[in-house]
Amino acid sequence: MSDVFGTAGIRERVLAGWRAAPVRFREDANAEEDLALGGYLDRVVVELAQNAADAAARAGVPGRVRFSFRDATLVVANTGTPLSAEGVESLATLRASAKRDEADSAVGRFGVGFSAVLGVTDEPVILSRTGGIRFSRADTAAAVANLGSAELETEVRRRDGHVPALRLPFTAEGEPPEGYDTAVILPLRDEAAAELVRRLLDEADDALLLALPGLERIEFDVDGAVRVLADAESRWHVQRAAGTFDEDDRERLLADRPTEERARPHWSVLWAVPRDPATALPGVVHAPTPTDEPLSLSALLLATFPLDPARRHVAQGPLTDRLVQEAAVAYAELLRNRAEHGADTLPLVPTGLAAGAVDRALRDAILAELPGTPLIPAVEDRSLLRPRDAVVVEGSDDAFNAVLAPIVRGLVRSGRHDRTALDALGVRRLDLAELVDQLGAVAEAKPPEWWRDVYGALSGMVADPLLRESLGTLPVPLADGRLVRGVRGVLLPGHDLPAGVLATFGEYGVRVVHPEAVHESLERLGALSASPRTLLEDSAVRVAVEHSAEADDPEGITEAVLAVVASDPAQAAGLWWLSDLVLRDADGELVPANALVVPGSEAEAVLDEEEVAAVDRALLERYGLETLEAVGVLSTLGAVSASDVTLDELPESLADLDGIEDWADDIAPDGSRFGATVGELSAVRDLDWITDDAWPRVFELLGSSPELRRALVGQVRVVGPDDRAHGAPSYTAWWIRERVLCPDGEPLAGRADPEADPVLANFLDEAPEWTGRLDPEIRTAVGLVREVADLDSEGVELLLSRLADPERVVQESAILRLWNQLGTLTAYPAQAPDRVRVLADGGVTRVVGAGEALVADSPMWLERTDLGGFVVASGVVADGLGDLLDIPMAQEVAAGKIDGEGTAADVPQIVRELVPQVPDTWWEHEELTVDDVEVSWWVNEDGEPHAATFNGLAKALAWAAGRWDQRHVILAILTDPTRASELLIDAAFDSTPTDDPS
Repeated sequence: MSDVFGTAGIRERVLAGWRAAPVRFREDANAEEDLALGGYLDRVVVELAQNAADAAARAGVPGRVRFSFRDATLVVANTGTPLSAEGVESLATLRASAKRDEADSAVGRFGVGFSAVLGVTDEPVILSRTGGIRFSRADTAAAVANLGSAELETEVRRRDGHVPALRLPFTAEGEPPEGYDTAVILPLRDEAAAELVRRLLDEADDALLLALPGLERIEFDVDGAVRVLADAESRWHVQRAAGTFDEDDRERLLADRPTEERARPHWSVLWAVPRDPATALPGVVHAPTPTDEPLSLSALLLATFPLDPARRHVAQGPLTDRLVQEAAVAYAELLRNRAEHGADTLPLVPTGLAAGAVDRALRDAILAELPGTPLIPAVEDRSLLRPRDAVVVEGSDDAFNAVLAPIVRGLVRSGRHDRTALDALGVRRLDLAELVDQLGAVAEAKPPEWWRDVYGALSGMVADPLLRESLGTLPVPLADGRLVRGVRGVLLPGHDLPAGVLATFGEYGVRVVHPEAVHESLERLGALSASPRTLLEDSAVRVAVEHSAEADDPEGITEAVLAVVASDPAQAAGLWWLSDLVLRDADGELVPANALVVPGSEAEAVLDEEEVAAVDRALLERYGLETLEAVGVLSTLGAVSASDVTLDELPESLADLDGIEDWADDIAPDGSRFGATVGELSAVRDLDWITDDAWPRVFELLGSSPELRRALVGQVRVVGPDDRAHGAPSYTAWWIRERVLCPDGEPLAGRADPEADPVLANFLDEAPEWTGRLDPEIRTAVGLVREVADLDSEGVELLLSRLADPERVVQESAILRLWNQLGTLTAYPAQAPDRVRVLADGGVTRVVGAGEALVADSPMWLERTDLGGFVVASGVVADGLGDLLDIPMAQEVAAGKIDGEGTAADVPQIVRELVPQVPDTWWEHEELTVDDVEVSWWVNEDGEPHAATFNGLAKALAWAAGRWDQRHVILAILTDPTRASELLIDAAFDSTPTDDPS
């Protein structure tokens, strides 16, 4: 076996050095282990490809390399300069490269990359056309053992038998594959090594070709499946930059770099952007082979950055700073070139957070370079603008930009996804609202058609609510030649309006868009189609109507308004202020419509002729009854309505209602209108113009019209500031109750309804005969009283006054019936009565001073004739009467204490059977006194019945049992026990429903 490379001499020198200084063995072993297990652990494919690229560069031939992986062996064959004695010595000498003086070797700069093979094998072989060598960990261990050095043997044991495999080369036999100059053969150590190699071969991609310009083709044959990398630049947009540092730069930039590195003052930068956006990027900096430095840019970077000893990270220092700047300049040039070819470069602008220190430095340098680089196409002519000279209009789209381009210098497009990149480049942003404010002055001389194009260009933007807000002050050309700001409320010419109407109203400030400027976008921005309704609702029309009496041409306004209303009278609904329009009356005078009536109408019949006049018949004939009624002319009584009424600030539409403020005061919760509201309010107008003798007819009108009837009988729902609600009479009902008088000069309200309770009617004034023709709902609404609950506070006061009239004879039955109703009232008079009617002997009643009256809420108190006169009721009715009349309960003025104890006795069994609720015991008294007053029965606070007579016992037991209705049954059984069977049988039917005997 020929030793053409002098491997024996190399082994002898190395072994001699180890024997002479075992510490050198230790140093070599540590250094190789650091490389094989550290920086080169997973770089075998990259490092062998790099060696192949260097060999091709030295030979000046196109580089080709083939990775073949079969049967747990990796074979890497390449073209180029074959193995030489210097190369062998370099491989066997750690950190001493044979490429020291080779300027072409820009990639393999350190000469130690071959140590990467030790991550997967212990027996690497190199075969070349000039000979072959191999390295062997086992043979190296044997050679060390043969030295017979005790110190070396001890060191090997300490290292668990590990020796540096790449220090002792051995001669190898064999030839590289045909067509290749060198082959590296790696028998893989184990399955883990095989899996690592498979992964590294799969991961190899175009980045490897771009990093190694000396290679034009790389083949990967894995178990027969062949993959080829070639012509990488056809798949990438590449930007290169390179140079050599001059003497001054070399001294300054390389001062902190190793000696051999300082002798190589060359630098290079390559940026590559994939032509296919789906291409995955490695996401790390290549220097120029992969490092562990993360890169967040959407591009591949290969640059001659200085690395740390592990070759994993970029070393910090002035050289790195310089290369970062060169990389930024090259990146800006890449984007400029891409922009010149029509590519969108904004996705390549660095945005977001940096991924690491080097990434941050690159991004900062790039963002400092890009604002001065022409790379954004102008909207107007597609010329490239520097970002510092560009401007975007916030929220605009392509269509609107095309219109703005001649006006806004340097305008560029801005999609939502471009915003971050444009901000990073410092592109000036012009707010859309700011642009719109300036647009009127810039485009003042533009014809209406130009504005139509502007509105058309906005079609895609008006759908966004936020952008619509910004377009609020957009200029609009009007038919009268004006240019106004603001789309909202302008009118778009319609086709359903009488000829000449828009021109007439234009004189009064109605804003009608020029026909040549009309576009559907205007409507979406708030313009209104000029329908009868939108025209009538226009504030300028309202001003014209409200001041029509003072206008130079009042009839011009009148005719225009009536023409619009006549086209669709229903469109005037709710526009109460139209009633201010002046029309001619029968005498030719100009009178507001709300003071005009239709000749021969119900309104003319019931309204005061001093307040209203008949409308000119010519107007009636020309425009029709429906049109005149729509603007407020009355043919019957009119009504107004309002929603969400605030009582402390009534709307203008209600201002003319007589007494409306007083009504609001009366219905306000606790007398305060502040914060109180009414949801829906409808009211009959002009009630104060109705003549006194017309009310019978008026009430019939109110009942016959659904709208008027609702305004009268419908209660309003008043909500206080505490959100509590209560019902209140309508304004119409309130006004009639307050203001309508009968011929006797007294109010109609409070009089007896024709169907009133006869007992109650005896104490009320009689209503006019004609009220009998009204339906009950109308009669109640206007204040006629059918039952006590219909009385208001003043009516209650009148009733109590008349009840306290000693000249009146009132039977017990009548007063008991009235008490039962009065005790449930919620409407109280302003003051309690001074005199009160109470019970008296003989089935009649009498009147006493309020201080002599008591409320008896229990029948036993009626035995106490010593206490005064009694008002009789029970439960809540008794409480209500006490409050209404302001008199005390009987128990509040008397103790009700039984004198003596009495004799306890059992309640008869038959009584308990008839009335199970009675107590088991009662107390018998020869003479029963309470508070020293003799009575026949009593029930004390503990519910114990006391009695001195059979009749008293029956009442005491019934009251104690809570079954007062059974007192007569109890008395019957106590008086005649022989009726027990009869009463028991009768009791069986007490709770059994019976059929109608008929």
